[in-house]
Amino acid sequence: MTKTYSPQLPLIVSPQWLHKNLHDSELVILDASPKHNKAGKTSNVDTLYIKGSRVFNLKVFSSYESNLPSMLASPEVFQKECRKLGINNTSKIIVYDNLGNYTSPRVWWMFRVMGHNNISVLDGGLPAWVKYGFDTALFPDKINSNGNFTTNYTPELVVGTAQVIDNLSTKDALLIDARTEGRFKGITPEPREGLRSGHIPHSINIPFEQVLNDGFFKAPEKLQQVFGQSIQGCTPLIFSCGSGVTACIVLMACELICKNDKAVYDGSWTAWALMDDLPIQTA
Repeated sequence: MTKTYSPQLPLIVSPQWLHKNLHDSELVILDASPKHNKAGKTSNVDTLYIKGSRVFNLKVFSSYESNLPSMLASPEVFQKECRKLGINNTSKIIVYDNLGNYTSPRVWWMFRVMGHNNISVLDGGLPAWVKYGFDTALFPDKINSNGNFTTNYTPELVVGTAQVIDNLSTKDALLIDARTEGRFKGITPEPREGLRSGHIPHSINIPFEQVLNDGFFKAPEKLQQVFGQSIQGCTPLIFSCGSGVTACIVLMACELICKNDKAVYDGSWTAWALMDDLPIQTA
């Protein structure tokens, strides 16, 4: 598990903050808007970009060697693709998406894993930016030169299936599942065909929508109510969902209010449910 997150930029920034700081020559704005999503969310701004932003394609930054969706790419691939985007080691990265806060927390976490903490999520995303009337474009920015981005992999931020299995007996960490209550309880079928329903034993359910309000993270006092007693003390936390994307939303919300060590189960329920010999719970 990792130690306390110490960024140079704030964890999240407002549209007003970004608009005020657009002149910063080290600023890199990444558009991580998804073309599709398993939550069934839609956007009315999906043809627009924040002016000057560059496209961060999650599929490009996901592992081609895994049969699981959205698995983190290797440090070598991540570094190569970041350089193609003109990202430097000194870059101040702001990431957003067209659904508010959906895929952007995943990108924030990916950069943290790769050792770059100077990154913030635009709270409210592209819909909020458009609502405030700030400049947009119909096309992303052109990238004129490669960057010098270098990865510094931080394994403590990622856990695999073997570690989650070990935790069933040790109970050293608390696993928080960000899927809907129906999926967690096994009442609602999984959106990915062939997956068993239910949840990992001893995990708790905090659906990602519970930490958001109209695409923005809820205020700290409201987040405290959502997490309740689950974040008391210094118990390490592991975040999971269907494939590791919305888990990062709940992780980021938790990062806003507590200092517990935190990691993502990359592969999440998809990795667990595909293995018939692993235990599950329902209801």
